[in-house]
Amino acid sequence: MYRIMLACAQGLSTSLLVAKMQQAAQAQGVDAKIWATSYLNIEDELGNFDVLLVGPQVRHAMDDITAVVGDKAKVALIPPQNYGRCDGKAVLNQGIKLMEE
Repeated sequence: MYRIMLACAQGLSTSLLVAKMQQAAQAQGVDAKIWATSYLNIEDELGNFDVLLVGPQVRHAMDDITAVVGDKAKVALIPPQNYGRCDGKAVLNQGIKLMEE
């Protein structure tokens, strides 16, 4: 199972993207747990996710985020175009690719 968490400013703006990613996972037959939270809650979620995808609106906090996560999970910024288009398939595939690296 892929455990993919998204982080944004409040954990709310990514809810639509999470839904689109879940639809894409189901369509592709991918077993995935996908959810979103505020980037301020990442430390509380450590150990619950394998991949953390960060919304472009909090890219300013990437250094702090990667320091908190350390080697416990893979971390990447969601490309703004995929985030803006709410491209669940592209973001899901980004998370899967990170896990397989």
